[in-house]
Amino acid sequence: MELTARTTGTTRSPRTTATTRTAGAVRTPGAVRTEGATETVRATRRTRVQDADGMAVASFVLGLLGLLVLNVFLGPVAIVLASVALWRGTARRGRAFLGLGLGVADLAVLIAFMQFDNTVSWSF
Repeated sequence: MELTARTTGTTRSPRTTATTRTAGAVRTPGAVRTEGATETVRATRRTRVQDADGMAVASFVLGLLGLLVLNVFLGPVAIVLASVALWRGTARRGRAFLGLGLGVADLAVLIAFMQFDNTVSWSF
């Protein structure tokens, strides 16, 4: 595949190593690499870590809230958010582990109250 846009370098035959330079891009037979690609990769990593940090905080908050209400829903959500945040490499590992522990505690409280009341839900 050959680029036909404003060529500033040389183009060799396809049998040899073909290199085409265009404004802002270098094309070799295997890949296209733009000059701004490294900035995009850095921005994507930064966004991914920020998303993981947000998930860690959300798991912590939902785990705390789940101890009081809706623990059948909020406990598993806290566990999943904490697991994903840890998998994505969050900078807030402690908060993610707390969210994971609180999610498990939500389910333990639910099971304890279910055994105590002999029902699927619990109330005061």
